[in-house]
Amino acid sequence: MVKARTVGVGMDYSPTSKSALRWTAENLLDDGDTIILIHVQPQNAEHTRKILFEETGSPLIPLEEFREVNFSKQYGLAYDPEVLDVLDTLSRAKKVKVVAKVYWGDPREKLCDAVENLKLDSIVLGSRGLGPLKR
Repeated sequence: MVKARTVGVGMDYSPTSKSALRWTAENLLDDGDTIILIHVQPQNAEHTRKILFEETGSPLIPLEEFREVNFSKQYGLAYDPEVLDVLDTLSRAKKVKVVAKVYWGDPREKLCDAVENLKLDSIVLGSRGLGPLKR
């Protein structure tokens, strides 16, 4: 039997990060895998939870809590029904465990930290809208 994998997806709610999430759902995840939606907020963001979790990032947040509008306000995240729909479908159809984590700081550093700290098997990111020549 194949070991369940842990896959991270960098999410800033841009069209390319939503495409990365859809691609991951369609091509990478299997039954029993775990997907972690990784949000990185700017260092200067002022939100109620930042004081508690600025150094280590938030605890892993289950889909049920992540789905609540109040949650988005506490962490300064966008409430996006399209993203929630993809995550709900993954959770029900493929029995994928869905959690989220929020970091504060430089996205490049925090995403690298997430790979190490969360022991991700892979991480998927959007292209930030850059074409092949600028990448």
